[in-house]
Amino acid sequence: MKTAIVVGSGAGGATVAKELQGAYQVIVLEEGRPFHRATTDWTTIDRLRRSRLLVDERLLRVGMPAIRIRKTPDMVLVNAAATGGTTTIATGNGMRLDGGLRTIGVNLDPEFAEIAREVPITTSHDRGWRETTRRLFDVVAALGLEPFPTPKMATSDDCRHCGRCVFGCPFGIKWDTRAFLDEAVNHGAELVTGARVDRIVIEGDRATGVLVGGPLGARFRPADLVVVAAGGFGTPAILERSGIASEPNLFVDPVLTVAARLPEAWQYNEIAMPFVVHRPDYILSPYFDWISALFNPAWRHPLSDIVGVMIKLTDEGTGSVSARGRIKKSLTATDRARLEDGVGVATEVLMRLGADPASVFRGTINAGHPGGTLPLTEATASTFHDERLPDNVYVADGSLFPRSLGGPPILTTIAIAKRVASLCRANVVGKRSAGGYPS
Repeated sequence: MKTAIVVGSGAGGATVAKELQGAYQVIVLEEGRPFHRATTDWTTIDRLRRSRLLVDERLLRVGMPAIRIRKTPDMVLVNAAATGGTTTIATGNGMRLDGGLRTIGVNLDPEFAEIAREVPITTSHDRGWRETTRRLFDVVAALGLEPFPTPKMATSDDCRHCGRCVFGCPFGIKWDTRAFLDEAVNHGAELVTGARVDRIVIEGDRATGVLVGGPLGARFRPADLVVVAAGGFGTPAILERSGIASEPNLFVDPVLTVAARLPEAWQYNEIAMPFVVHRPDYILSPYFDWISALFNPAWRHPLSDIVGVMIKLTDEGTGSVSARGRIKKSLTATDRARLEDGVGVATEVLMRLGADPASVFRGTINAGHPGGTLPLTEATASTFHDERLPDNVYVADGSLFPRSLGGPPILTTIAIAKRVASLCRANVVGKRSAGGYPS
């Protein structure tokens, strides 16, 4: 059996590993370690906030080793390096956002149908919404903004509304792609953690494997197929180090939370992003922004008295990732105008909720949905294979999105990873029927 190396174990990598194991002997190379949720209690968290010792967002790694923080002049960039990737610290939203793919001729209906059978998705969490969330929903509906409960990937309808979605669900209710990873391993795939892929080794028009960094130097891992799914920050860096140019079209879906002081709001103990409003260039959703609550001085109110509304932006693809992983990304004039429009709407919502206009404040702009650096086009819509890649190398993460989704990407990333895996399976099956394998 031929070998497939899958780089990364997040939404794209775990999906590809599950789908390919059996057609190939799959080896998953994950830079991070097994994911462990943060266990710090609220009392300790609040004590740290009030101590003013939390002065830099990169300190989050002390309590959450999986998290990765990068900073640009305009924003804080967040992702995770661990089994399950960033799906472990996401809010578990299961939204289909493939409009941009459809415009270039990509139809993922079969993949989304498969996902519906494999991934538990529910909106039943609305039965447990706290009073502040219910009031916010009513205010937004009265404004004619057409809110709807956010579909959540959850293994149970019994969400505890503990507010710990982004710290790793303590009750195991939030679904993440470690479930796919476990399935792949249970069927024979090999998972190697702490394996940072330096580059793809290419001979002629094919890859022969990858180089993996280590304390004793780089180690060569041979493969007949390489699928890079290291995320929107990791994948372009690996490609650049391999001599494959990526596009300077990085988007990140920036988030700005507009908040106000409202006594006894208790939003920090609520499920994150319980409902969503779609606007032309952004979405709105109730959100307690922990990055701002921990590190932004404007947020040093009692946790129980803060209520926030998130603006998640469809940003312009104007950034880049270097071979060393250095990220250049700034907000354009268009991005800032869209954010200000969202700030106006969010402020109106908070005022109608009963907040004093003088108590409204902004959070830290942060982002965690990178992609767009190897975008699919009409020419590659059927093959999912860019001509810059060797014949037996594929990409299976947000790097393929032609433009910013402006919303939760996990479900759509799983769908594109399924398509990539299907194409790879068809290739090996075709070679078998012809009496050979890829060589």
